[in-house]
Amino acid sequence: MAEERPTHDLGRLVRRAQQGDPDAAEALLREQLPGLRAFVRLRAGAALRQRESASDLVHSVCREVLEELPTLEYRGEAAFRSWLYRAAERKIVDRARFWRARKRDVAREVSPHAVDEDADLLRSYASIHTPSRAAIVHEEVLRLESAFDRLPPHYREVITLARLVGLPHKEMGRQLGRSEGAVRVLLFRALAELSDHLR
Repeated sequence: MAEERPTHDLGRLVRRAQQGDPDAAEALLREQLPGLRAFVRLRAGAALRQRESASDLVHSVCREVLEELPTLEYRGEAAFRSWLYRAAERKIVDRARFWRARKRDVAREVSPHAVDEDADLLRSYASIHTPSRAAIVHEEVLRLESAFDRLPPHYREVITLARLVGLPHKEMGRQLGRSEGAVRVLLFRALAELSDHLR
């Protein structure tokens, strides 16, 4: 299970940001940014990652989140993170629809991967898989994303909720319509298959 941070600190930060404190809003986004960027990269899939940079998608999500923040009723860290990552999921779906409608030729487009972004991503991905070597390199990020893309959708979903969103098993079960025990088994199998793809 993901380690829970004290929720009172996040709650205080959210309330201050809702009241218009720009320092609190900046601190809130800075705290959530690494996990949000990793979530966006993994959930976007290879096709969308070839068309748009994770930074652009995350920036757009952050802008929308800040606009919606005043109406949020804070109910704890897990609920806040669910709200945040649902916003990111909506953005990914919208952008994927846009590109499907445009019927762009992916083969002619250049991948927007940035090396400095990759180091942050791999640190966030470390909760899913710890690299065997100390150096964080671009190829390792691509290898993990490729392995993740090969997983069935329900495995990608449970890994994302557990390791990036950081939801407890009970909340994951509620969102996935499964018992807590079933979620534990699903997560175990998903991580085992991801490990197999990374060999």
